Amino acid sequence: QAHLVESGGGLVQPGGSLRLCCSASGFTVSRYTMSWFCQPPGQEREFIAGMDMTGTIRKYDDSVKGRFTISRDNTKNTVDLQMRSLKPEDTAMYFCKGSSRYSDFEVWGQGTLVTVSS
Repeated sequence: QAHLVESGGGLVQPGGSLRLCCSASGFTVSRYTMSWFCQPPGQEREFIAGMDMTGTIRKYDDSVKGRFTISRDNTKNTVDLQMRSLKPEDTAMYFCKGSSRYSDFEVWGQGTLVTVSS
Protein backbone atom coordinates (compact mmCIF):
# COMPACT_ATOMS: atom_id res chain seq x y z
CA GLN A 1 0.00 0.00 0.00
CA ALA A 2 1.33 3.43 -0.96
CA HIS A 3 2.25 5.64 1.97
CA LEU A 4 3.96 9.03 2.48
CA VAL A 5 5.41 10.44 5.69
CA GLU A 6 6.59 14.03 5.99
CA SER A 7 9.15 15.20 8.52
CA GLY A 8 11.38 18.18 9.23
CA GLY A 9 8.84 20.78 10.25
CA GLY A 10 9.24 22.99 13.27
CA LEU A 11 9.64 26.52 14.56
CA VAL A 12 12.06 28.79 12.70
CA GLN A 13 12.77 32.52 12.82
CA PRO A 14 12.04 34.76 9.83
CA GLY A 15 14.89 34.54 7.35
CA GLY A 16 15.77 31.05 8.49
CA SER A 17 15.80 27.74 6.64
CA LEU A 18 14.21 24.32 6.99
CA ARG A 19 14.44 21.12 4.98
CA LEU A 20 11.33 18.99 4.78
CA CYS A 21 11.55 15.33 3.87
CA CYS A 22 8.86 13.12 2.35
CA SER A 23 9.54 9.40 2.68
CA ALA A 24 7.63 7.04 0.41
CA SER A 25 6.80 3.37 0.84
CA GLY A 26 4.78 1.00 -1.30
CA PHE A 27 5.67 2.85 -4.51
CA THR A 28 8.67 4.39 -6.25
CA VAL A 29 8.78 8.18 -6.28
CA SER A 30 10.76 8.29 -9.54
CA ARG A 31 7.78 6.78 -11.36
CA TYR A 32 5.29 9.44 -10.29
CA THR A 33 4.76 13.18 -10.11
CA MET A 34 5.71 14.35 -6.64
CA SER A 35 4.47 17.63 -5.21
CA TRP A 36 4.45 19.73 -2.08
CA PHE A 37 1.41 21.67 -0.92
CA CYS A 38 0.90 24.01 2.00
CA GLN A 39 -2.19 24.85 3.99
CA PRO A 40 -1.95 28.04 6.07
CA PRO A 41 -4.21 28.28 9.12
CA GLY A 42 -7.81 28.77 8.07
CA GLN A 43 -7.01 28.60 4.37
CA GLU A 44 -7.25 26.12 1.52
CA ARG A 45 -4.45 23.73 0.61
CA GLU A 46 -2.40 25.10 -2.27
CA PHE A 47 0.33 23.88 -4.58
CA ILE A 48 3.82 25.22 -3.99
CA ALA A 49 6.28 22.89 -5.77
CA GLY A 50 6.26 19.85 -8.02
CA MET A 51 8.56 17.56 -9.95
CA ASP A 52 7.64 15.28 -12.85
CA MET A 53 8.62 11.62 -12.97
CA THR A 54 11.69 12.31 -15.10
CA GLY A 55 12.97 14.76 -12.52
CA THR A 56 13.69 17.31 -15.24
CA ILE A 57 10.57 19.45 -14.95
CA ARG A 58 10.12 21.39 -11.71
CA LYS A 59 7.44 23.94 -11.09
CA TYR A 60 7.01 26.42 -8.27
CA ASP A 61 4.33 28.78 -7.14
CA ASP A 62 5.39 32.40 -7.53
CA SER A 63 5.26 32.87 -3.77
CA VAL A 64 8.18 30.46 -3.22
CA LYS A 65 10.12 30.75 -6.48
CA GLY A 66 13.79 31.42 -5.75
CA ARG A 67 13.41 30.48 -2.08
CA PHE A 68 12.24 26.83 -2.13
CA THR A 69 13.79 23.91 -4.00
CA ILE A 70 12.24 20.50 -4.58
CA SER A 71 14.57 17.56 -5.01
CA ARG A 72 14.43 13.78 -5.12
CA ASP A 73 16.69 11.00 -3.83
CA ASN A 74 15.95 7.84 -5.78
CA THR A 75 18.15 5.67 -3.56
CA LYS A 76 16.26 6.70 -0.43
CA ASN A 77 12.89 6.99 -2.22
CA THR A 78 12.36 10.44 -0.75
CA VAL A 79 11.40 13.90 -1.96
CA ASP A 80 12.72 16.92 -0.10
CA LEU A 81 11.72 20.57 0.04
CA GLN A 82 14.53 22.95 0.92
CA MET A 83 13.05 26.16 2.28
CA ARG A 84 15.14 29.33 2.61
CA SER A 85 14.47 32.95 3.51
CA LEU A 86 11.36 31.88 5.36
CA LYS A 87 8.66 34.44 6.04
CA PRO A 88 5.89 34.49 8.65
CA GLU A 89 3.39 33.96 5.83
CA ASP A 90 5.06 30.61 5.07
CA THR A 91 3.58 29.32 8.34
CA ALA A 92 1.43 26.33 7.34
CA MET A 93 0.99 22.59 7.34
CA TYR A 94 3.08 21.16 4.53
CA PHE A 95 1.89 18.07 2.68
CA CYS A 96 3.59 15.77 0.21
CA LYS A 97 1.61 14.23 -2.65
CA GLY A 98 2.31 11.49 -5.15
CA SER A 99 0.22 11.27 -8.30
CA SER A 100 0.21 9.98 -11.85
CA ARG A 101 -0.65 11.60 -15.17
CA TYR A 102 -1.61 8.18 -16.52
CA SER A 103 -3.84 6.75 -13.82
CA ASP A 104 -5.96 7.77 -10.85
CA PHE A 105 -3.14 7.02 -8.43
CA GLU A 106 -2.95 9.62 -5.69
CA VAL A 107 -1.47 9.49 -2.20
CA TRP A 108 -1.03 12.19 0.48
CA GLY A 109 1.07 12.34 3.58
CA GLN A 110 -0.27 13.43 6.95
CA GLY A 111 1.59 16.74 6.86
CA THR A 112 4.25 18.49 8.91
CA LEU A 113 3.82 21.87 10.59
CA VAL A 114 6.13 24.78 9.81
CA THR A 115 5.90 27.88 12.00
CA VAL A 116 7.87 30.98 11.08
CA SER A 117 7.96 33.37 14.00
CA SER A 118 10.36 35.42 16.07
